[in-house]
Amino acid sequence: MNWILLIIAGLFEVAFAACLGKAKESTGIEATYWYIGFLICLGMSMFLLVKVTQQLPIGTAYAVWTGIGAVGTVLVGILFFKEPVTLWRLFFITTLICSVIGLKVVSN
Repeated sequence: MNWILLIIAGLFEVAFAACLGKAKESTGIEATYWYIGFLICLGMSMFLLVKVTQQLPIGTAYAVWTGIGAVGTVLVGILFFKEPVTLWRLFFITTLICSVIGLKVVSN
């Protein structure tokens, strides 16, 4: 169950980064709504991270959380913010995913 909560926390991290991207593109009340979404997602992500670190090793949990956030944010950037897709970006995203999986495998 803790691993599922950790994945959800990582997805909220992706969501708060996406909200920042959308807020940057927006103005007025729309930007305010995106900043509110950012704060909600940030709060949920942190709450869930704190909850799972009560059972999982902090180093592993934090690495997996940031890995999910990093990979997800890059993918959101590529899909929604038209960031470039290069061989090196895909290579390093792949190595990051492999590292996160490796941490899961070697953790109790």
